[in-house]
Amino acid sequence: MEKVLLGIDTSNYRTSLCLVNEDGQIVAEAKRLLKVKEGKRGLQQSEAVFQHVMNLPELSDQMSLESWQVVAVCASEKPRPVSQSYMPVFKVGEGLAKSLAVFHKVPCYLTTHQEGHIAAGEHTAERRPAQDQFLAVHLSGGTSEILRCTRRERGYEIEKIGGTIDLHAGQLIDRVGVALGLPFPAGPLLEELAQQAEGSFRVPSAVNGLAFSLSGPENSLLRAIEQGDHSPAEIARAAEQCIANTLEKTLRTAIEQGYPREILIVGGVAANQYIRERLIKRLEHPAIKGKLYFCDPVYSGDNAYGVAMLGWKYHKSRMI
Repeated sequence: MEKVLLGIDTSNYRTSLCLVNEDGQIVAEAKRLLKVKEGKRGLQQSEAVFQHVMNLPELSDQMSLESWQVVAVCASEKPRPVSQSYMPVFKVGEGLAKSLAVFHKVPCYLTTHQEGHIAAGEHTAERRPAQDQFLAVHLSGGTSEILRCTRRERGYEIEKIGGTIDLHAGQLIDRVGVALGLPFPAGPLLEELAQQAEGSFRVPSAVNGLAFSLSGPENSLLRAIEQGDHSPAEIARAAEQCIANTLEKTLRTAIEQGYPREILIVGGVAANQYIRERLIKRLEHPAIKGKLYFCDPVYSGDNAYGVAMLGWKYHKSRMI
């Protein structure tokens, strides 16, 4: 039987399982978005925990674990690799991982949701950063951070050097999308809507060094929706443009301050094609000399693939 490692991620909005072999190839995976009621902009932790508990048995059944030799299990136990980082949803996946490890008599490894995103980005990007130290931008509904990352034998050493001081990029997209009548999460449909825009409406970005704010742009966009002076498509494009412009300014400052020019961009918002293309055009310009790497859009959102890849890294280092 082929040896595989099981990755588990139970984030705010998705239940994910992934089986990966020693070569890093996915042999099976199952994932499901959590259900959010129409018109709502998110879930309470208690509701998300309940949905994970209900999802995991069904998704586990889809994995056909008896067809593989599971050598270890790895789960994300918290949002970020820092002290005081905690969220109840991750305890669901952690508990399953520990139980399965006992049942199969295999090791259980624990990592973080953020490291899983970075690993998924590195292993699915068309190219990966050449240097062991690089910048990572984690953009999602719960995180908008600029990180200096260093590859280690076990995961990453991560230093937050900048990011939002209030609203996250994914929150901006979702709140504007829901206000426009789109379902939550709104990212894919807002991107589709924005493709009809001419780009006639913009809102200013708010950047101070390596820190930025998105609450002001949110207020401007929601006000524009209420006033009805601009089409939904123009408002959707303005939201994308604001995020792209904010990141461009912040990352240019980071490069000017001597941080690595290699930049990996991960998280659900990183799947947006308009934001990708704009950042490539502006930051890979010969005057800036940045090098951008993007996670495969399929794995930009929450997933257990990166968690499984980190599990293999831990497992192989233990075997040496």
